[in-house]
Amino acid sequence: MFRIVKKSETTRLQATVIISTAIILAILVTSIFISAIGFNPIEVYGSMLKGSFGSSSKLKRTIIIAIPLLITSLGIAVAFKMQFWNIGGEGQILMGGFGAAFIALNFAYLPKPIVLILMAISGMLCGGLWALLPAFLKSKWGTNETIVTLMMNYIALKWITFLQYDKWKDPNSMGFPKIANFEDNAVLPRVFDIHIGWIIALILVVVMYIFMNYTKKGYEISVLGESVKTAKYAGININKTMITAILLSGGLCGLVGMIQTSAVSNTLSIEISGGVGFTAIIVTWLGALSAPIILIVSVLFAALLQGGAYIQTAFGIPAAAASVLQGMILFFVLGSDFFIRYRLVLEKNIKVKGAK
Repeated sequence: MFRIVKKSETTRLQATVIISTAIILAILVTSIFISAIGFNPIEVYGSMLKGSFGSSSKLKRTIIIAIPLLITSLGIAVAFKMQFWNIGGEGQILMGGFGAAFIALNFAYLPKPIVLILMAISGMLCGGLWALLPAFLKSKWGTNETIVTLMMNYIALKWITFLQYDKWKDPNSMGFPKIANFEDNAVLPRVFDIHIGWIIALILVVVMYIFMNYTKKGYEISVLGESVKTAKYAGININKTMITAILLSGGLCGLVGMIQTSAVSNTLSIEISGGVGFTAIIVTWLGALSAPIILIVSVLFAALLQGGAYIQTAFGIPAAAASVLQGMILFFVLGSDFFIRYRLVLEKNIKVKGAK
């Protein structure tokens, strides 16, 4: 029999060895699966790399996928650092898109810089307030934030659906349920043929790293996450710190909604989140709540998604099989986190019932 024991400390070298072993095992197991469905594993892996980084257009697509993943993960990491389990990234992205679209559809006559700034502020505000409601319910009545944030995703989804199919439906769309496209004033500019969101994302990585590691408020968030009693003993204002962290968490997710509506979709729709809010949870954990590591993981995860889509076309691999490949790789990599934090101990002295 085995029992699970939490490790007192894991060195960086040990963690690297565990993760490397997990990656090797993932490659071996997925190779068996690829061979079983009749393909050459080496060719498939090579094509996944080619599909992600093989040309400038593929690299740009990978970066575009990584941008919302990165910014959403940075937002979720703030909440997770405080032990507030924000599973509502999807809804916060949608509400951020709603806030941005409201400005874009009603104030496009203003100068472009002003419109974009107002869209960003409105998106972050809507996303932050959408995240703040579960925090209020938790502090007031002790509700489970995991369930509340998750359920609020569906409320946001239905709200955007209502706007798309009814209230904001474009009368010129010939009956198609679509919100009008944004004017040029409400579209983010491009740098190196990629929308400027990649620059915003890189700036946020630096800002969030400094905020979480070198500011008083970042320290207070970390202490509150470790222990509420310790935070109170240290004189930290619990409610103020929680509000700041949750507004920041939801605000960053809301900013993603603004970027996706402005630069990618050029309109508001129920597709703007694209599952990013849920995927970012995995990226956040793999990134160990650290902004620089989250940057690396976001790019690798985007490459995995882009490469998985490419091999479907290159080899005729079914979408379900490509998803199995992605899932197995994630299973091993995420599973390695267990062995970084815990170890299995063999119970030698086991008493059997009825034995003398």
